[in-house]
Amino acid sequence: MQLHQLKPRHKLKKKKRIGRGGKKGTYSGKGIKGQKSRAGRKFAPVIRELIKKYPKLRGYRFKGHKGNLVVVNVGVLEERFESSEIVTPKLLLERKIIRRIKGKVPKVKILGKGEITKKLIIENCETSKVAKDKIEKVGGEIKITNNQETNTKQISITNNR
Repeated sequence: MQLHQLKPRHKLKKKKRIGRGGKKGTYSGKGIKGQKSRAGRKFAPVIRELIKKYPKLRGYRFKGHKGNLVVVNVGVLEERFESSEIVTPKLLLERKIIRRIKGKVPKVKILGKGEITKKLIIENCETSKVAKDKIEKVGGEIKITNNQETNTKQISITNNR
């Protein structure tokens, strides 16, 4: 027996075509009327509602923070630093409290979670209002360089309809 002489045991079964008359009845399993029974029916995708909301969500168009801000709590500074020590982003990096982001030293924001009893001098770091109050209450200092701005800008929204 040669390869070209081989034949399948069973013949291929043809796919049943419905909706064209035949033994299944006039509707041929498609029901009566409506969009589902028509030829070439197309339904709106179920996910459309989600797709419509995407431009309003934070996606590739969102121009918020770039992710180069690292948060450090006051309680962590209490554990890792001695009294009257200077706290800078570079020193936080050396002590492995923070990590580099894309090979650069990130901006640091100090938040007020935890307690502090040591007088620390904080340089080149943003601070929240609560953290600033806690640090200054103990006798610490917060020094800000000229190129750094605080995030206390108010945005006014006008309605032009």
